[in-house]
Amino acid sequence: MSDILSAAYPWIKAVHVMAVVSWLAGLFYLPRLLVYHAERAQVGEEPVASFRIMEAKLLRLIMNPAMIATWVAGLALVFTPGVIDWSMVWPWTKAASVLAMTWFHHWLAAQRKIMATQPAPLSGRTYRLMNELPTLLMVVIVLSVIVKF
Repeated sequence: MSDILSAAYPWIKAVHVMAVVSWLAGLFYLPRLLVYHAERAQVGEEPVASFRIMEAKLLRLIMNPAMIATWVAGLALVFTPGVIDWSMVWPWTKAASVLAMTWFHHWLAAQRKIMATQPAPLSGRTYRLMNELPTLLMVVIVLSVIVKF
């Protein structure tokens, strides 16, 4: 099994990078949609129905599959022998950041579900601030993997 993973390593890594890019695109865009949804609903504008459709499709068609692919390919990389030195700090900071990013994904999904049937539970400003979290996590993940501190 380890020989198969070692031979497939560059392909798995490529799939992982593509999945991460797709997942991050959704993690950057969905909070922005929630900002507009929350702010437009407060003034009673009609596009709220459109936001609900866009949010649901983004989550179901892009974000969920991309998150799953990220995790599957990432775990395959983790189990490739000799790739990760667990005595270093970087794998642990990356793992913690990926878990935080997964939590954020599920938090966004919960917010979208609430907003599908009722007014936004939080202000547009709060969603705007939450929109910065994936950027911070991405910085930690990239620095962890590239710099290997």
